Amino acid sequence: MSADDLLNREALLRLAPELRPAVDPAELRTRVVHFGLGAFHRAHQAVFTEQAAARSGEPWGITAVAPRSAATVRALRDQDCLYSLTERRPDGHRTRVVGSVVGALAMGPDAKTVDALLADPEVTVATLTVTEKGYHRSPSTGGLDIAAGPVAADLAAATDGPLTTVVGRLAAGLAARMRAGAPPINVVSCDNMADNGAALSRVIHDYIRASAWRDRTEILDRLSEAVAFPATVVDRIVPATSEADRAAAEAALGVRDALPVTGEPYRQWVLEDSFAAPRPPWELDGALFVPDVAPYQLTKLRLLNGSHSALAYLGTAAGLGTIAETMAADWGERLVRALCAEVAPTLPADGPDPVAYADDLVVRFRNPAMRHLLRQIGSDGSLKITERWLPALRELRARGASTPVLELALAAWVDSTRRADAPADPAAEALAACWGPSTRPAEAVRALLRVLGAADLADDEALVAAVADRLPALRAGRVEI
Repeated sequence: MSADDLLNREALLRLAPELRPAVDPAELRTRVVHFGLGAFHRAHQAVFTEQAAARSGEPWGITAVAPRSAATVRALRDQDCLYSLTERRPDGHRTRVVGSVVGALAMGPDAKTVDALLADPEVTVATLTVTEKGYHRSPSTGGLDIAAGPVAADLAAATDGPLTTVVGRLAAGLAARMRAGAPPINVVSCDNMADNGAALSRVIHDYIRASAWRDRTEILDRLSEAVAFPATVVDRIVPATSEADRAAAEAALGVRDALPVTGEPYRQWVLEDSFAAPRPPWELDGALFVPDVAPYQLTKLRLLNGSHSALAYLGTAAGLGTIAETMAADWGERLVRALCAEVAPTLPADGPDPVAYADDLVVRFRNPAMRHLLRQIGSDGSLKITERWLPALRELRARGASTPVLELALAAWVDSTRRADAPADPAAEALAACWGPSTRPAEAVRALLRVLGAADLADDEALVAAVADRLPALRAGRVEI
């Protein structure tokens, strides 16, 4: 294969029909601007948008904006913005080219083009996958941290000056749209954080309010009428692309793809049905539009993320390395189903059915083609389990309900903190300090709960004793459910 034999529109003609995009990219035009050129967007929203365009006949194309990586922009442009997606299936991988991305821009060098698109009446949707860090929120207020270096620099820049934050660039683009009197637009956060629509709305409003723009009051007034910030819940496991993935994509396609992505077969997108302008009919590809995404967010947090963490710590105690390996253990499926059943009473009635959700989790977690490392999932536990386990634990114990599965999971996390190879954690020093040469298990459990900010649970003698009682078996590598 020659070095010039690269995936592009000309190469599509040589691919088998099942490998080609669901829609002809030449028939699309930019109607969506997306901030973030990472693998998750290309394996999730871009796929929903391609299918929406294919099934509706509407020309919903995406121009993707990279906040930092000019190299990714160049690589995507070299391929006419085409790339392959491989679904990692237990019965064999399936690869095909995705064609919904029709443009790629670098946020800094292409700032004027980005602003022009955001002001273009044809563009009615802007989406984001920039991770929670990209919102520059204050930990104390949840609003924009205007004292953060990059934000302060953007606010100090001239109106047409270089902006380095997505919040600043998006706010400037929306302001230009408001000044031009362009039609309404939807701004859709697809980042994995609770109430992401409201969080994005707040930082954009805060930025404009803190700006030196003389017409900021008028812009804010217009924004409240012409811009919608619906909340969303996104779900698909998308591992980092490896050299083996690149080689497999090349073998499947017969041409070289510099930017392949892989993902599990499962994908979910739940959106608050609160839009101010036309949008792709994503529901044609299975997206759910609901009045309130909060029940779906909470279900994902407590069942999917909660189970993931439990499998990570218990699997590590048993000497295993991946989620699929834990599911192959005789206790793996029982753990997932038991945790979901235990936590289900804390979930809203208008969310997904917990039993059906657990069924899906079992299938997803069992997939041997997904090598999801326990060490990766177990990192930052002091932050994760305070959201994933502790609120449900408090609620259940306040009702007088038994909590054996959460106690077992908590014991496995406690055990992980005393290991020499403990997972990375921002509170690692404080966690390690809870263990001394003569520290009794119950004392360590109490101290660790206090590090988590859970003094109420540390004072729950029955809970502390139950967790401490689980430790000897876990230290011996036994998981007893």
